Amino acid sequence: MAVEKTISQEDIEYLRLIRENVRNFLKDASEKYNFEIILDIGPQNYLGPKEFFTTSRILTLDNDPNSGADFIADICCDNSDKIAADYFDCVVCTEVLEHTLNPFKALAEIHRILKPGGVLLASAPFNFRIHGPLPDCWRFTEHGWRALLSQTGFKEVAIKSLETEDRFLMPIHYTVEAEAEK
Repeated sequence: MAVEKTISQEDIEYLRLIRENVRNFLKDASEKYNFEIILDIGPQNYLGPKEFFTTSRILTLDNDPNSGADFIADICCDNSDKIAADYFDCVVCTEVLEHTLNPFKALAEIHRILKPGGVLLASAPFNFRIHGPLPDCWRFTEHGWRALLSQTGFKEVAIKSLETEDRFLMPIHYTVEAEAEK
């Protein structure tokens, strides 16, 4: 007899909170920055920065050849044959790094394509179920984020957590704003 698998109400609520947190994060960033050109990594089916950075030129990158993205590439690889170094003012990478096989290489490549002083706007879940697109490989604490950023050439600007109301030290989600040091 097959067991029916359902998504818990808690996970449904956490997904709602994560999406709201990302929207608020991007909205706040759009009020703080005026970027000329932005790269949105793994945009899937959401407006992302397009909703808030209305005067910016926004390009997309995805590893899915059927995505219609401007760049079809694996962010964990050197893509210098497709994207010039020091090209983007901002890279938006929300809910992507947990799906990469090597987040250190991904952030190193993001650093390469950002202009000196360019801004990374990133986020990832922490206290959330395994989700697609698979693979779903990683969860990052704020200490993990700091290690990722410092080892890939970024200066931390802000790491913020969306706390789980009834679980001390178990945030649902993190947002990260960092500057590329060159």
